Amino acid sequence: MTASHDHGHAHGHTHGARAGARHKGRLLAALVVLATVTVVEVAAGFLTHSLALLSDAGHMLTDMMGLGMALAAIHVADRARIDRQRSFGLYRLEILAALANAMLLFAVALYVVVEAVRRWGDAPDVLVGPMLVVAVLGLVANLAAFVLLRPGAGESINVQGAYLEVLADLMGSLAVIVAALVIGATGWTWVDPLVAVAIGVVILPRTWRLAGQALRILVQAAPPGVDLARLESDLRGVAGVVDVHDLHVWTLTSDMEVASVHLMVGDGTDAHAVLDRARTIVRDDHGIDHATLQVEPDSHEGCDELAW
Repeated sequence: MTASHDHGHAHGHTHGARAGARHKGRLLAALVVLATVTVVEVAAGFLTHSLALLSDAGHMLTDMMGLGMALAAIHVADRARIDRQRSFGLYRLEILAALANAMLLFAVALYVVVEAVRRWGDAPDVLVGPMLVVAVLGLVANLAAFVLLRPGAGESINVQGAYLEVLADLMGSLAVIVAALVIGATGWTWVDPLVAVAIGVVILPRTWRLAGQALRILVQAAPPGVDLARLESDLRGVAGVVDVHDLHVWTLTSDMEVASVHLMVGDGTDAHAVLDRARTIVRDDHGIDHATLQVEPDSHEGCDELAW
Protein backbone atom coordinates (compact mmCIF):
# COMPACT_ATOMS: atom_id res chain seq x y z
CA MET A 1 0.00 0.00 0.00
CA THR A 2 1.51 3.34 -0.99
CA ALA A 3 0.56 6.96 -0.57
CA SER A 4 -2.25 8.05 -2.91
CA HIS A 5 -4.23 11.18 -3.65
CA ASP A 6 -7.09 9.94 -1.48
CA HIS A 7 -7.37 10.39 2.27
CA GLY A 8 -5.17 13.48 2.22
CA HIS A 9 -2.07 11.77 0.85
CA ALA A 10 -1.59 14.05 -2.15
CA HIS A 11 2.02 14.35 -3.28
CA GLY A 12 3.35 17.88 -3.17
CA HIS A 13 6.66 17.34 -4.95
CA THR A 14 7.18 19.69 -7.88
CA HIS A 15 10.60 19.49 -9.46
CA GLY A 16 10.19 22.55 -11.70
CA ALA A 17 11.69 25.03 -9.22
CA ARG A 18 15.06 23.34 -9.09
CA ALA A 19 17.95 25.11 -7.42
CA GLY A 20 20.12 25.25 -10.52
CA ALA A 21 17.34 26.57 -12.76
CA ARG A 22 16.66 29.43 -10.38
CA HIS A 23 20.13 30.78 -11.07
CA LYS A 24 20.24 30.21 -14.82
CA GLY A 25 20.36 33.94 -15.59
CA ARG A 26 23.27 34.50 -13.23
CA LEU A 27 25.17 31.59 -14.76
CA LEU A 28 24.69 33.05 -18.24
CA ALA A 29 25.83 36.51 -17.17
CA ALA A 30 28.93 35.09 -15.49
CA LEU A 31 29.70 33.08 -18.64
CA VAL A 32 29.61 36.21 -20.83
CA VAL A 33 31.88 38.15 -18.47
CA LEU A 34 34.46 35.37 -18.17
CA ALA A 35 34.44 34.55 -21.89
CA THR A 36 35.35 38.12 -22.76
CA VAL A 37 38.25 38.30 -20.34
CA THR A 38 39.54 34.81 -21.08
CA VAL A 39 40.18 35.71 -24.72
CA VAL A 40 42.16 38.74 -23.58
CA GLU A 41 44.16 36.75 -21.01
CA VAL A 42 45.09 33.97 -23.45
CA ALA A 43 46.36 36.45 -26.01
CA ALA A 44 48.18 38.51 -23.39
CA GLY A 45 49.73 35.42 -21.81
CA PHE A 46 51.49 34.49 -25.04
CA LEU A 47 52.43 38.07 -25.89
CA THR A 48 53.90 38.77 -22.44
CA HIS A 49 55.48 35.28 -22.04
CA SER A 50 53.74 34.95 -18.66
CA LEU A 51 52.98 31.39 -17.57
CA ALA A 52 51.16 32.77 -14.53
CA LEU A 53 48.83 34.71 -16.81
CA LEU A 54 48.31 31.66 -19.02
CA SER A 55 47.59 29.59 -15.92
CA ASP A 56 44.98 32.08 -14.82
CA ALA A 57 43.53 32.12 -18.34
CA GLY A 58 43.42 28.31 -18.33
CA HIS A 59 41.41 28.31 -15.14
CA MET A 60 39.09 30.92 -16.57
CA LEU A 61 38.67 28.76 -19.67
CA THR A 62 37.58 25.84 -17.49
CA ASP A 63 35.20 28.26 -15.77
CA MET A 64 33.66 28.99 -19.15
CA MET A 65 33.36 25.31 -20.00
CA GLY A 66 31.96 24.55 -16.56
CA LEU A 67 29.39 27.32 -16.79
CA GLY A 68 28.45 26.19 -20.29
CA MET A 69 27.96 22.59 -19.13
CA ALA A 70 26.00 23.79 -16.10
CA LEU A 71 23.65 25.79 -18.31
CA ALA A 72 23.29 22.91 -20.75
CA ALA A 73 22.55 20.46 -17.94
CA ILE A 74 19.89 22.73 -16.45
CA HIS A 75 18.29 23.36 -19.85
CA VAL A 76 18.22 19.71 -20.92
CA ALA A 77 17.04 18.47 -17.52
CA ASP A 78 14.14 20.90 -17.48
CA ARG A 79 13.07 19.97 -21.01
CA ALA A 80 13.32 16.23 -20.33
CA ARG A 81 11.13 16.20 -17.22
CA ILE A 82 8.06 15.11 -19.18
CA ASP A 83 9.69 12.13 -20.91
CA ARG A 84 8.16 9.06 -19.23
CA GLN A 85 11.11 6.89 -20.24
CA ARG A 86 13.25 9.07 -18.01
CA SER A 87 11.35 8.75 -14.76
CA PHE A 88 13.57 11.30 -13.03
CA GLY A 89 14.20 13.38 -16.15
CA LEU A 90 17.87 14.17 -16.76
CA TYR A 91 18.62 15.66 -13.36
CA ARG A 92 21.84 13.65 -13.09
CA LEU A 93 23.35 15.67 -15.96
CA GLU A 94 23.96 18.40 -13.40
CA ILE A 95 26.12 16.05 -11.35
CA LEU A 96 27.96 14.78 -14.43
CA ALA A 97 28.72 18.38 -15.40
CA ALA A 98 30.11 19.09 -11.92
CA LEU A 99 32.33 16.00 -12.15
CA ALA A 100 33.55 17.04 -15.61
CA ASN A 101 34.41 20.48 -14.23
CA ALA A 102 36.56 18.88 -11.55
CA MET A 103 38.37 16.70 -14.11
CA LEU A 104 39.08 19.73 -16.30
CA LEU A 105 40.58 21.60 -13.38
CA PHE A 106 42.81 18.64 -12.53
CA ALA A 107 44.05 18.58 -16.13
CA VAL A 108 44.82 22.32 -16.20
CA ALA A 109 46.67 22.15 -12.88
CA LEU A 110 48.79 19.25 -14.16
CA TYR A 111 49.68 21.15 -17.35
CA VAL A 112 50.74 24.23 -15.41
CA VAL A 113 52.98 22.22 -13.09
CA VAL A 114 54.71 20.45 -15.99
CA GLU A 115 55.21 23.68 -17.93
CA ALA A 116 56.52 25.47 -14.83
CA VAL A 117 59.12 22.76 -14.23
CA ARG A 118 60.18 23.04 -17.86
CA ARG A 119 60.62 26.80 -17.56
CA TRP A 120 62.19 26.87 -14.11
CA GLY A 121 65.82 26.91 -15.21
CA ASP A 122 65.26 29.19 -18.19
CA ALA A 123 62.37 31.55 -17.53
CA PRO A 124 61.77 33.96 -20.44
CA ASP A 125 61.57 37.72 -19.96
CA VAL A 126 58.09 38.82 -18.97
CA LEU A 127 56.43 42.04 -20.18
CA VAL A 128 55.37 43.26 -16.76
CA GLY A 129 53.21 46.24 -17.78
CA PRO A 130 50.74 44.39 -20.03
CA MET A 131 50.77 41.43 -17.65
CA LEU A 132 49.70 43.67 -14.75
CA VAL A 133 46.95 45.41 -16.74
CA VAL A 134 45.43 42.13 -17.92
CA ALA A 135 45.69 40.58 -14.45
CA VAL A 136 43.72 43.50 -13.00
CA LEU A 137 41.12 43.06 -15.75
CA GLY A 138 40.88 39.36 -14.81
CA LEU A 139 40.44 40.30 -11.16
CA VAL A 140 37.52 42.61 -11.99
CA ALA A 141 35.88 39.92 -14.14
CA ASN A 142 36.23 37.29 -11.45
CA LEU A 143 34.80 39.63 -8.82
CA ALA A 144 31.77 40.20 -11.04
CA ALA A 145 31.28 36.46 -11.60
CA PHE A 146 31.83 35.78 -7.88
CA VAL A 147 29.02 38.17 -6.94
CA LEU A 148 26.72 36.66 -9.59
CA LEU A 149 27.22 33.03 -8.52
CA ARG A 150 27.45 33.36 -4.75
CA PRO A 151 23.66 33.26 -4.06
CA GLY A 152 23.29 29.88 -5.80
CA ALA A 153 26.45 28.20 -4.49
CA GLY A 154 24.72 26.88 -1.40
CA GLU A 155 21.73 25.50 -3.30
CA SER A 156 23.13 23.72 -6.36
CA ILE A 157 26.21 21.52 -6.66
CA ASN A 158 26.50 22.63 -10.27
CA VAL A 159 26.45 26.33 -9.37
CA GLN A 160 28.79 25.49 -6.49
CA GLY A 161 31.27 23.96 -8.94
CA ALA A 162 31.28 27.11 -11.06
CA TYR A 163 31.47 29.27 -7.93
CA LEU A 164 34.52 27.40 -6.60
CA GLU A 165 36.26 27.76 -9.94
CA VAL A 166 35.62 31.50 -9.96
CA LEU A 167 36.79 31.77 -6.35
CA ALA A 168 40.04 30.01 -7.27
CA ASP A 169 40.47 32.30 -10.26
CA LEU A 170 39.89 35.31 -8.04
CA MET A 171 42.84 34.24 -5.92
CA GLY A 172 44.76 33.44 -9.10
CA SER A 173 44.27 36.94 -10.47
CA LEU A 174 45.52 38.40 -7.20
CA ALA A 175 48.57 36.13 -7.36
CA VAL A 176 49.35 37.24 -10.93
CA ILE A 177 49.11 40.87 -9.88
CA VAL A 178 51.55 40.24 -7.04
CA ALA A 179 53.88 38.35 -9.40
CA ALA A 180 53.85 41.23 -11.91
CA LEU A 181 54.68 43.74 -9.17
CA VAL A 182 57.51 41.59 -7.79
CA ILE A 183 59.02 40.97 -11.24
CA GLY A 184 58.78 44.65 -12.08
CA ALA A 185 60.53 45.62 -8.83
CA THR A 186 63.20 42.91 -8.67
CA GLY A 187 63.54 41.33 -12.12
CA TRP A 188 63.04 37.87 -10.62
CA THR A 189 61.44 36.11 -13.59
CA TRP A 190 61.33 32.80 -11.70
CA VAL A 191 58.45 34.25 -9.70
CA ASP A 192 56.20 33.80 -12.77
CA PRO A 193 56.36 29.96 -12.94
CA LEU A 194 56.29 29.80 -9.13
CA VAL A 195 53.01 31.71 -9.02
CA ALA A 196 51.67 29.58 -11.88
CA VAL A 197 52.29 26.42 -9.84
CA ALA A 198 50.76 28.02 -6.75
CA ILE A 199 47.59 28.83 -8.68
CA GLY A 200 47.34 25.21 -9.81
CA VAL A 201 47.99 23.76 -6.36
CA VAL A 202 45.59 26.02 -4.43
CA ILE A 203 42.57 24.84 -6.37
CA LEU A 204 43.25 21.10 -6.08
CA PRO A 205 41.74 20.53 -2.59
CA ARG A 206 38.51 22.27 -3.58
CA THR A 207 38.42 20.34 -6.83
CA TRP A 208 38.98 17.08 -4.95
CA ARG A 209 36.05 17.80 -2.64
CA LEU A 210 33.78 18.69 -5.55
CA ALA A 211 34.71 15.50 -7.42
CA GLY A 212 34.16 13.44 -4.28
CA GLN A 213 30.75 15.01 -3.71
CA ALA A 214 29.70 14.34 -7.30
CA LEU A 215 30.93 10.74 -7.17
CA ARG A 216 29.12 10.17 -3.88
CA ILE A 217 25.88 11.21 -5.55
CA LEU A 218 26.52 9.12 -8.67
CA VAL A 219 27.09 5.94 -6.62
CA GLN A 220 23.85 6.74 -4.74
CA ALA A 221 25.41 6.86 -1.30
CA ALA A 222 23.25 8.25 1.48
CA PRO A 223 23.55 12.04 1.86
CA PRO A 224 26.12 13.01 4.53
CA GLY A 225 23.49 14.84 6.57
CA VAL A 226 21.13 11.87 6.80
CA ASP A 227 21.55 9.43 9.69
CA LEU A 228 20.07 6.19 8.32
CA ALA A 229 20.19 4.41 11.66
CA ARG A 230 18.24 7.20 13.36
CA LEU A 231 15.77 7.39 10.47
CA GLU A 232 15.10 3.66 10.71
CA SER A 233 14.73 3.92 14.48
CA ASP A 234 12.27 6.81 14.16
CA LEU A 235 10.17 4.88 11.63
CA ARG A 236 10.16 1.79 13.86
CA GLY A 237 8.76 3.99 16.60
CA VAL A 238 5.62 4.84 14.63
CA ALA A 239 2.54 3.38 16.31
CA GLY A 240 1.54 0.11 14.62
CA VAL A 241 4.86 -0.45 12.79
CA VAL A 242 6.38 -3.84 13.63
CA ASP A 243 9.24 -3.89 11.12
CA VAL A 244 11.13 -1.61 8.71
CA HIS A 245 13.03 -2.94 5.70
CA ASP A 246 14.31 -1.93 2.25
CA LEU A 247 15.21 1.53 3.52
CA HIS A 248 17.16 3.47 0.88
CA VAL A 249 18.10 7.14 0.83
CA TRP A 250 20.06 8.83 -1.94
CA THR A 251 20.58 12.19 -3.63
CA LEU A 252 19.12 12.61 -7.10
CA THR A 253 20.69 16.01 -7.75
CA SER A 254 21.27 19.24 -5.86
CA ASP A 255 18.72 19.86 -3.13
CA MET A 256 16.76 16.70 -4.04
CA GLU A 257 17.07 13.82 -1.57
CA VAL A 258 14.96 10.74 -2.20
CA ALA A 259 13.92 7.87 0.10
CA SER A 260 12.07 4.59 -0.26
CA VAL A 261 11.10 2.20 2.53
CA HIS A 262 8.74 -0.65 3.41
CA LEU A 263 6.83 -0.35 6.69
CA MET A 264 5.33 -3.55 8.05
CA VAL A 265 2.33 -3.07 10.33
CA GLY A 266 0.13 -5.32 12.40
CA ASP A 267 -3.18 -6.46 10.98
CA GLY A 268 -5.90 -3.95 11.69
CA THR A 269 -3.52 -0.98 11.89
CA ASP A 270 -4.74 2.24 10.30
CA ALA A 271 -2.39 2.40 7.29
CA HIS A 272 -3.29 6.02 6.53
CA ALA A 273 -2.24 7.12 10.01
CA VAL A 274 1.05 5.26 9.59
CA LEU A 275 1.64 6.91 6.22
CA ASP A 276 0.92 10.37 7.58
CA ARG A 277 3.21 9.95 10.58
CA ALA A 278 6.02 8.32 8.59
CA ARG A 279 5.85 11.02 5.93
CA THR A 280 6.11 13.72 8.59
CA ILE A 281 9.15 12.04 10.14
CA VAL A 282 10.95 11.67 6.81
CA ARG A 283 10.16 15.20 5.65
CA ASP A 284 10.28 17.31 8.81
CA ASP A 285 12.77 15.42 11.00
CA HIS A 286 15.18 14.27 8.29
CA GLY A 287 14.74 16.83 5.51
CA ILE A 288 13.73 14.39 2.74
CA ASP A 289 10.87 15.81 0.71
CA HIS A 290 10.44 12.99 -1.81
CA ALA A 291 9.70 9.60 -0.24
CA THR A 292 8.00 6.45 -1.44
CA LEU A 293 6.49 4.70 1.58
CA GLN A 294 5.04 1.23 1.23
CA VAL A 295 2.85 0.00 4.08
CA GLU A 296 2.27 -3.75 4.20
CA PRO A 297 0.52 -6.01 6.76
CA ASP A 298 2.73 -8.37 8.74
CA SER A 299 0.70 -11.28 7.38
CA HIS A 300 1.98 -10.51 3.89
CA GLU A 301 4.98 -12.53 2.70
CA GLY A 302 7.67 -11.90 0.08
CA CYS A 303 8.50 -8.21 0.29
CA ASP A 304 11.35 -8.73 2.75
CA GLU A 305 13.03 -11.46 0.72
CA LEU A 306 15.11 -9.19 -1.51
CA ALA A 307 18.84 -9.75 -1.08
CA TRP A 308 20.01 -6.30 -2.21
